[in-house]
Amino acid sequence: MVLQPPCEGKILLHACCAPCSGAIVECMVRSGFKPVIFWSNSNIYDRKEYELRRAEMLRYAAQYGLEVVDDDYDHPAWLETVRGLEREPERGKRCLQCFRYRLERAARYAAANGFSILTTTLASSRWKDKEQVNAAGRAALAAINSAGPDPVWWDQDWRKGGLQIRRSEIIREQNFYNQTFCGCDFSKLQQVESRGQAGHHDADHAHQLDQDVQ
Repeated sequence: MVLQPPCEGKILLHACCAPCSGAIVECMVRSGFKPVIFWSNSNIYDRKEYELRRAEMLRYAAQYGLEVVDDDYDHPAWLETVRGLEREPERGKRCLQCFRYRLERAARYAAANGFSILTTTLASSRWKDKEQVNAAGRAALAAINSAGPDPVWWDQDWRKGGLQIRRSEIIREQNFYNQTFCGCDFSKLQQVESRGQAGHHDADHAHQLDQDVQ
């Protein structure tokens, strides 16, 4: 796969998790690019789940000698951002707001630190809406009002060129912790409800979420 960034310069890659990042990072490095990874995922619940995913990303990045910028974990702030959208389905308005929250943080960092290009691994999963992710990325860059030149959004389709197949191969090769939900409270709750097998903890958390929605 031949990569064609929209311009020259440093690349900031927002990474949502190691499984979604594996093939993208490998492809970039093999194509001669050395992105800086921006880890900003305050959507993930709970802290234990967050640290599991973060550790896998750090482990994989280290294999390529890539820098990882570790953004603050602020789940309460993220919850406030998506308030009122708790019962939105996957690919709904909550997802768009979530993407914008995380990508705005990435955009601000990129603008403040001399990056020319911003992209993300979010759309590598077939469970995510590519157009929604790209819309969030463009909106994030439009919202930052930086003093210097703004970074450019790179809307590469990270599912093409064999990357979807390679993604699955790397997950197996690396024995990644491979989650079955995006990470947030509400996707986990929807998964639990759809399977009809909530444990005691999840049932309690589901009750609390219901109280928040009402």
